[in-house]
Amino acid sequence: MPLKYLHTMVRVKDLEKSMAFYELLGLKEIKRHDSEGGRFSLIFMAAEGQEDTPIELTYNWDGDDALPSDSRHFGHLAYAVDDIYATCQHLMDNGVTINRPPRDGHMAFVRSPDNISIELLQHGDALPPAEPWASMENTGHW
Repeated sequence: MPLKYLHTMVRVKDLEKSMAFYELLGLKEIKRHDSEGGRFSLIFMAAEGQEDTPIELTYNWDGDDALPSDSRHFGHLAYAVDDIYATCQHLMDNGVTINRPPRDGHMAFVRSPDNISIELLQHGDALPPAEPWASMENTGHW
């Protein structure tokens, strides 16, 4: 059998906040496994029509002190969006910091509640530069 992509897993500290963040991006829960014995939950979330490429949120019920504070060893998740400006505005309107604004009409970065870097890429050609994005500075790390 050839290699097949299954999912990307990230550990989360606050399951409700993390799920709400990914729902803002347009993902929905497609599968869940709660392990009483192992005291953890695995929640798979994916964009509609792309259920074969989910993200797995791993939540340890008793906390997870082993999580690094910056999560930069992970890299990032990347999603294509139809309108990068509208997506970033929607996220900002819901309290998400745009760490790297889409000044070029093509790419932006945000962070999840667990500090996971999320790259947003404009589907197709870059949009023309527009304010307030064109003059917006970076905020924090991305």
